[in-house]
Amino acid sequence: QVQLVESGGGSVQAGGSLRLSCAASGRTFYKYAMGWFRQAPGKEREFVAAIRWSGGSTYYTDSVKGRFTISRDNAKNTIYLQMSSLKPEDTAVYYCAAPSFDTPVVTTTDSYDYWGQGTQVTVSS
Repeated sequence: QVQLVESGGGSVQAGGSLRLSCAASGRTFYKYAMGWFRQAPGKEREFVAAIRWSGGSTYYTDSVKGRFTISRDNAKNTIYLQMSSLKPEDTAVYYCAAPSFDTPVVTTTDSYDYWGQGTQVTVSS
């Protein structure tokens, strides 16, 4: 059974930093892209960042470019999201996601089949 478990969320003031982790179990995803999404209250789940299996290709939504960094440790079957210069608008539940097969599209929820339970990130002004 595939499980994705996020950790590292919390409450910070604007300008602060957090590092999210997502540990996968049940299968390995080292050949697949993995991604981070977020969902704020009353809003749809949106793409944040994704990384291809080699780690050489990363993708970000415009609002987080230059502030967030996605990375992965294939040996640990884990991905990370380093978030810096956090803003109140970054407040959301953050989810990691993985596909059941490799996909060329990594920025949409439809590309992913497995989801974590989410971790809350709250940024106060």
